[in-house]
Amino acid sequence: MDRRILVTGAASGLGAALTRAFRDRGDEVLTTDLRGDGVDLALDITSDADWGSALAEVERRWGGLDILVNNAGVAGGGRLDRATLDEWQWIFDVNLFGMVRGLRTFTPLFKRQGSGQLVNVASLAGLVHPAGMASYNAVKAAVVALTETAGHELAAHGVRAMAVCPSYFRTNLMDSIQGSDPAVAQVIGRLVERSTTTADDIAAEVLAGIDRGAELVLPDEAARAAWLLKTHDRAAYDALMRAQAAKLEEAT
Repeated sequence: MDRRILVTGAASGLGAALTRAFRDRGDEVLTTDLRGDGVDLALDITSDADWGSALAEVERRWGGLDILVNNAGVAGGGRLDRATLDEWQWIFDVNLFGMVRGLRTFTPLFKRQGSGQLVNVASLAGLVHPAGMASYNAVKAAVVALTETAGHELAAHGVRAMAVCPSYFRTNLMDSIQGSDPAVAQVIGRLVERSTTTADDIAAEVLAGIDRGAELVLPDEAARAAWLLKTHDRAAYDALMRAQAAKLEEAT
């Protein structure tokens, strides 16, 4: 049976790659994005009203939903003494509370139909925490925690929840970066540019994770290697993170 799927942030990057991958399987996808350009529906994930409109469109179009993909998000970061509280507030409003609004909107529907799948795009930063990225690390760790909690809470209603934690891959996420610490943006930008992993690569791993009922997906080798280092050799992991922190300080 073709699945009914809503994807946020679908105009470009991973959202567009996920949309292609789902449609290649014959799934029906309702694409959404902030400005509505090139997608089915404009959706500002920080707006309760927009989420209400998305729910109304899902119910009008299909009468239900099989997969909600919370992909939309922004990039940010900055060292503890440089990032402002406004920057912290902004990234949490978008990357966490935008997702919370989506879950609050669609959870009653999932409960009524007794089925569903949540796919929440977090980041390796939710599990591995490099210097200079406190706000991004913290918000993505919150997404991982939110997803695990949702999976436990909704299991009795036949609903699964999966967190996706990619490392750096080729995407336009850097277009959204804001912050008072340009050195961090430069470092992240170089890592994105050097990556050989594409959004289509990540999307394929996401679909494979859904197929096997995964709760956590590390969709690229760099992410898997970093998580393995942290969980199996904490001393080496800490040494690496602190060496990177020292290089960041030296660069400025």
